[in-house]
Amino acid sequence: MGESLSTLAAPTVKAEAVTVPPQGHQDAQQGCPMHKDAQPHLHHRSVPCTKPKASMSHQTVSSPLVSPPSECPMHQAAAGPAGPAHQDQAYDFVECPMKAADTKRDIDPANMMPPPNQTRAPDQPFPLPISREESRIPRHGTEKNWVYPSEQMFWNAMLRKGWRWREDDLAPQDMTNIIKIHNRNNEQAWQEILKWEALHAYECPCGPSLKRFGGKAKEYSPRARFRHWLGYELPFDRHDWIVDRCGKEVRYVIDYYDGEINKDTYEFSILDVRPAFDSLGAVWDRMKVAYWRWTS
Repeated sequence: MGESLSTLAAPTVKAEAVTVPPQGHQDAQQGCPMHKDAQPHLHHRSVPCTKPKASMSHQTVSSPLVSPPSECPMHQAAAGPAGPAHQDQAYDFVECPMKAADTKRDIDPANMMPPPNQTRAPDQPFPLPISREESRIPRHGTEKNWVYPSEQMFWNAMLRKGWRWREDDLAPQDMTNIIKIHNRNNEQAWQEILKWEALHAYECPCGPSLKRFGGKAKEYSPRARFRHWLGYELPFDRHDWIVDRCGKEVRYVIDYYDGEINKDTYEFSILDVRPAFDSLGAVWDRMKVAYWRWTS
């Protein structure tokens, strides 16, 4: 039911919200066909140590924030790469999907890749939304959060991986549910990472951010293989997330196991989240947590 195997005794890093009204937001929405009849909304961002973290989802726009104080590690060194350029472009599909869909963009020089595919596939049986939801996961090097794919992008991604639609496969509502489960899985994984990062709150008061990530569905972790030898199922997916801890890169391994879906929260997977055994600090963290579990 969405519970995790990596629950810790340490507290979760948490911060109060600071609300800043975005400049020009009302004018931007008035020019959008999707917002002609809608009232402008104010959105909130959670800002640990003045490092912005959004606490909302669905519709949002970026807003100017107060600069962090000089004693904050974010002020002491220039941030690294801010992740894929298409993540900045993704905010167009959060603010006004209809305008963003009409915008022509060239190849991204950062990775020599075209922008995310929001075009309906030739044999697609029904239209899908192109709007995108902003996550609560802070993106390294920016004051923004990561943005999830739209239903149309997810459909096109499945086609690239070899999936082909058949009449008994999917309905429009199924794609909506798939996106909700996908997004909820990622939010759940980030919350588990924050539990581990709480062990280092003293050295990173601004809180961690997600730098990059990658899927390794067929590269089973040693822990997953060992559990399989004991008779347990293998995970259906694996991700490696690279987290920035105020200038230090930390790799987390996330194994996704099948669970029962919660129709209210869309929690589906049982997650096993832990820092990878690639540093003495990660080994020490896992030893401490293992000791707490045995003695609690």
